[in-house]
Amino acid sequence: SPFAQERGGNNSFTHEALTLKYKLDNQFELVFVVGFQKILTLTYVDKLIDDVHKEFRDKYRNEFQQKGTLGLLNGTFDFKDDFMRLLRDAEESSKVRAPMVMKTFEQSLKSQKTVKCMIETRGEKPKEKVKNKKNKGSKKEGAEAGTAPGKASAGDKQPSGDREELTKDEILQKNREEFFRRHMKAGEKSSKSPKPEAQKEKGKKPRVWDLENSNAKVLDYSNSATNGSTEACPVEEFDPDAALGDRNREPGRLYDLEYESDEEAEEEKVVQNPSKPSVKKGGLGGMFGMLKGLVGSKSLTREDMDPVLEKMKDHLIAKNVAAEIAVQLCESVAKKLEGKVMGTFTTVTSTVKQALQEALVQILQPQRRVDVLRDVMDAQRHRRPYVVTFCGVNGVGKSTNLAKISFWLIENGFSVLIAACDTFRAGAVEQLRTHTRRLNALHPPESHGGRTMVQLYEKGYGKDAAGIAMEAIAYARNQGFDVVLVDTAGRMQDNAPLMTALAKLIAVNTPDLVLFVGEALVGNEAVDQLVKFNKALADHSMAQTPRLIDGIVLTKFDTIDDKVGAAISMTYITSKPIVFVGTGQTYCDLRSLNAKAVVAALMKA
Repeated sequence: SPFAQERGGNNSFTHEALTLKYKLDNQFELVFVVGFQKILTLTYVDKLIDDVHKEFRDKYRNEFQQKGTLGLLNGTFDFKDDFMRLLRDAEESSKVRAPMVMKTFEQSLKSQKTVKCMIETRGEKPKEKVKNKKNKGSKKEGAEAGTAPGKASAGDKQPSGDREELTKDEILQKNREEFFRRHMKAGEKSSKSPKPEAQKEKGKKPRVWDLENSNAKVLDYSNSATNGSTEACPVEEFDPDAALGDRNREPGRLYDLEYESDEEAEEEKVVQNPSKPSVKKGGLGGMFGMLKGLVGSKSLTREDMDPVLEKMKDHLIAKNVAAEIAVQLCESVAKKLEGKVMGTFTTVTSTVKQALQEALVQILQPQRRVDVLRDVMDAQRHRRPYVVTFCGVNGVGKSTNLAKISFWLIENGFSVLIAACDTFRAGAVEQLRTHTRRLNALHPPESHGGRTMVQLYEKGYGKDAAGIAMEAIAYARNQGFDVVLVDTAGRMQDNAPLMTALAKLIAVNTPDLVLFVGEALVGNEAVDQLVKFNKALADHSMAQTPRLIDGIVLTKFDTIDDKVGAAISMTYITSKPIVFVGTGQTYCDLRSLNAKAVVAALMKA
């Protein structure tokens, strides 16, 4: 429900053919919901829900004071007659407002004008405009007098009597001639030597671009006849410490993100100085330290929360949360707390902060959790490979994190086939081939009973990606591979042809998991990328229920310090979990998301 997912900022919810509008009453912990068909345009719904809320609350309060909680729960509460009366009133009020009718020409002011008043006489025309032009001319003359006091303007040479005798049109003409005379002199100076420019143009030769791909075969170093055989990926000698990093880790384990919180130190500071509000700028001192004083059994109002929420919104945006998401989060917290009775020794700031933290943790823990290892074992029982497709914009780290996930799967005992479906970017196939060689060196067949744990399936460049993926899945099924990881070309979310090709690849091959790879460095762009990727997959898919993004791989997490807002933006906009987090350059630098650690970093000063 929208309440469980902390999306209370939006007061409507659409499900199939129905639209639900709701309103919260936090004082009595009530929810008022109105349901109606989506195709209907009912103008009185907002008024109806407000009236029902107000009358029901007043009646509820009276009953509560008279009978108490147990009496209210055990007794009957009849509101049907009141509701029908309010519904009739709301319907009648909407009928009273007749639609606006367009005025006829006779009713307009234009019809009252005569033809005579529209005729413009030459001498009488620009009364106001001439004044304005005179003022502009006087300003220019004043400026010239200020810069060159020794020179007098041409108009000043004439006596004042002659100027008064001139008509307005003659004055305008003289001013124009004087203006052109001044600017013609400046133009002659700048255009004295145009010959060198002409000579330069003659000497320039047009550049010829080779668009025929004549060198494509020379640049293609891939061998299309290998089809993932280990002959193309010989074992490579290299330092395993450089590829693995921490040698003391537990093989095959996906560690959680770690983050040290400074909350305890902050709470100690607040306890030491309860009477003095902190005015430290740029941190929690400025954001959360503005204590509003001790409040005893008081209902929270929007006016109480607005200053704190405004600071929270700015803090979230500074931590890389998309601005639109930050506004919706604060709106959701405000609706959740409005009317709630506070404790005796509780401040507005601490109450709002606690509610925001709970909302952020709830967002980072979506209802559907992706368990890759469990799903791979389930696919094994059905004797088929588990297929994962990676997609995303250019340069976010799809191939690098695909190699990290391959290493993690191999350490858990699963064999991996990498499908090189990025047939566009130069060096994409060679990059995956290098990763395959290194992974085979770390996990040679001798360590796994003679079984090759990772192979590369590639067909070179310029081929159809959907066709290569289909062939790779068939090859994996025949050879008994457990997992197929499909690498795709990076593409911008606005590129319609490339998005169509991606939708085709997903629709044709029906992967078990579609992962969107996004970097933790983005801010507002995260929302745009995910919304448009999902929309493109839905628009370009031929299926009635199109496949959308199932999960997120958040990369470059080691580069952002505590600016972790992209994690919030991505999960909020898609309601999909962050399955993997990339935190470095070695194969072991792969983590699972720890919601509490991310929220602690987000709330840090």
